[in-house]
Parts: sequence; C-alpha cells; structure tokens
Amino acid sequence: MLYLDTSSITDARRNLALEEYVFRQKELDDDLLLFYVNAPSIIIGRNQNTIEEINAPMVEERGVTVVRRISGGGAVYHDLGNLNFSFITRDVHNRFNRYDTFNKPVVDVLRALGVPAEISGRNDILADGRKISGNAQFATPTRMFSPGTLLLDSNLDDVTAVLKPRPGKVESKGMKSIRSRVANISEFLASPIDVHELRALILERIFDTRDLSRIPHLALDDADVRGVDALQASKYGTETWNFGENPPSNVQRATRFPAGEIDVRLDVKENRIVSVRIFGDFMGRSSVSEIEEMLTGVPYERSTVAAALEHTDFALYFGDVPREGVLALLMP
Repeated sequence: MLYLDTSSITDARRNLALEEYVFRQKELDDDLLLFYVNAPSIIIGRNQNTIEEINAPMVEERGVTVVRRISGGGAVYHDLGNLNFSFITRDVHNRFNRYDTFNKPVVDVLRALGVPAEISGRNDILADGRKISGNAQFATPTRMFSPGTLLLDSNLDDVTAVLKPRPGKVESKGMKSIRSRVANISEFLASPIDVHELRALILERIFDTRDLSRIPHLALDDADVRGVDALQASKYGTETWNFGENPPSNVQRATRFPAGEIDVRLDVKENRIVSVRIFGDFMGRSSVSEIEEMLTGVPYERSTVAAALEHTDFALYFGDVPREGVLALLMP
C-alpha cells in the first residue's frame, strides 16, 4: 500500500478533486491510502438533492463550503476537528458495501485509545450507540475507493445548525435529532489528541512502523497538479455539480429501505413520464441516471414501468432493496 500526504490542503473542493483524480487517472499496482482535513464544509452524497439537505441561510452565514462527492450515502459535516480517510484499491467484487475490510484498522486504533468503537449498521462506526464515523464507497469495473470520516473534535453545534435531518432517517434510527446521535471521539479519550496524532496512529497501525518516513509514498508531478487543477475548476468548484438542478415534478414519493432512502420525482404529462430524478442516500455501483433514462418517455402505467425495468438489477443502483419495493415506489 502507498500513502498520499495531503496534510497541507484544507479546501474540500481541492481534496475531493485530488481524490477523484488519483482514483481515475493514476494507474497504480498498489492500493493507496490518503487522509485529508477540510475547513468547515458539507459533503453531499452523489445522489442527494443538495438544497434539501442543508440549512442554506446558516451555511451562508457561517461560510461553510458545500461540495458534492462522487460516492453515495448521506451528507456529512467536515471541519478542522474531523479526520477523513480514503482507501483506493483494486476492486474485489465482494468488497463493495463491505466496510469492515477498510474500517478494521481504524476501529483497532480507536479501541486501543479506549474508545468503545464498533462497526454498526450500513456504514457507520459507533461508540456507545452514537455515530463517530460515516463511510461511503464508489466503484468502477476495475477499482473502488472507500472514504470515511472520523469526528475527533468537531463543532457538533455546527453539525446541527447547517444540516437538515431527513425525517425518515431520524425516525428509522429512533433518534430525535442529528445532535443526539453523533459524538466526538474526544469525548471517550482519557487524554486529548489532535487530527495529526490520530492520523499518525492509524498510519502506524496499517504500515506497522512508528517511523513514518519509511512509509512508501505516492508523489504527484506537475502534470498531476495540472490535472487536479482542471478537475477542481470544471467540477468541484462549480454550482452545477455541487447543487445540480431540481427539475419540475408533479409526482413525488419517498421510501426508506434498510439500504437507504429512495426519493423519486416524476414529471408526468398526458400519462407519460417526461422526466425523472431519483435522489437519496443509498449506495450503488452504477449511476441512477441509467434508470432515469430507461423511464423517460414511458407511459405512466404499472405494466409499462415494470416492462421498462424488467431486466434491471436494482442492487447495482440502490444496494440491497426489494425489487417490488422500488416498483411500488415508482408506480403504486
């Protein structure tokens, strides 16, 4: 495994551009680990409707950057007390939506520090039932990456202020608010540490050395820097990518499955589907734009909707969801 040092960067737009550039453009024989720490920012899941996930006036007031990532899952808050990690690896099919493979060394370090950390639910690390880490994944046919957050000493009041909890998600977890279901790792530590010390401990666990200079590094050249610059300018620094479009719809339905919420918006005219948007915090390997294209122009009848999706493997797009559940959501 190689390590990419990004400790000098705190711009979320830059860090996400760097992560995607390395994932897509660097042909590596080894797996790669990178960490990053962002200034106050909200990282939106690939399939989410940004404006419905954030408290826009508070985001503007507090100068929080909003950036969309290419992996699925829900919105998360980052600040300088939040350590983020990402494993980039050759895809092994039984690794996707399996977080224990990547999170085990992180959990081992936390437990060694006295934190009662455990992998729980779909993609979380909990301590005493409260979330201290959220994770996501993204895959191509040959590679995947698994990014995660570690709430070490974040401003949890800001988390509550700038994010809008989805009612179905909060209810499904039996909690009354975001604030009541998240915790800082620092709350469980006998002695305080900062994000740099936590990063060093995880590196030591993974690379089995206290001498971090002996860790094999990935170095980026000038061409790589220009590539990251271009991706940041054309994608992660744009309103189009980070906020997207919210097209008109006259039919909206949402259901929370164990694999995440699926929120369907249909624009139906003269009993025909004119446009489709599918939002949610689900995590799949393939883009839901493919399903949106399959349904566009289809008569709005259960038989024709089912026929259009007859050969569709919904697990590729949404994870572990029942086929009939998705069809019922689209066409009751």
